Amino acid sequence: MGHRPAVFIDRDGTLTEEVGYVNHPSRLRLLPRSAEAIRRINAAGLAAVVVTNQAGLARGYFSVDVLRATNEALAEQLKDAGAHLDGVYVCPHHPTEGAPPYRTVCDCRKPAPGLLQRAALELDLDLTASAMVGDKASDLAAARAAGCAAVLVRSGYGAREEARLVAEGRADLADAVFDSLAAAVPWLRARLLAAPPPSSSSSPSPPPSSSSSQ
Repeated sequence: MGHRPAVFIDRDGTLTEEVGYVNHPSRLRLLPRSAEAIRRINAAGLAAVVVTNQAGLARGYFSVDVLRATNEALAEQLKDAGAHLDGVYVCPHHPTEGAPPYRTVCDCRKPAPGLLQRAALELDLDLTASAMVGDKASDLAAARAAGCAAVLVRSGYGAREEARLVAEGRADLADAVFDSLAAAVPWLRARLLAAPPPSSSSSPSPPPSSSSSQ
């Protein structure tokens, strides 16, 4: 068990714009206020760790070099905004697409918790005192499997995922739902640092009262 709480963050749709497979660094764009969110996470003393499925590598949509350059571009954009990541952990695998070594059933492709567990081991993180923020049910399931709090954001695919989870009676997979990563930061600070609870304006919105399907 590590000592430091962390905010694990999905990349595409949560920290950056959802544009499909990011096959060139120029396609990577930070979502509004996401750099501010990382700065506030940094300032709170929480580790900020990206954990991302990138099966486009297995599918042949981009190379290892492109993936590396894209994540370097992410770090540079955040640095220019006065923010930093403590780590970026990537699953490049797919269970049925591509060729070995990328076509494989692994323990790191979310909803499996392997990326979070690896980050915790390497960065001395306390998973039970941490949270995962993402725009997909697979992010929430990975959080649950790792023992973290699970936060859904409505950016990216999140609004659609929220509606689907409500329709399926699985809304409780998320501990909280927010419009964006930036909107989630007060809740994250309160939850992970046992700070005073956020004001009502920062509280998660209730799930829709009526069920809807994708």
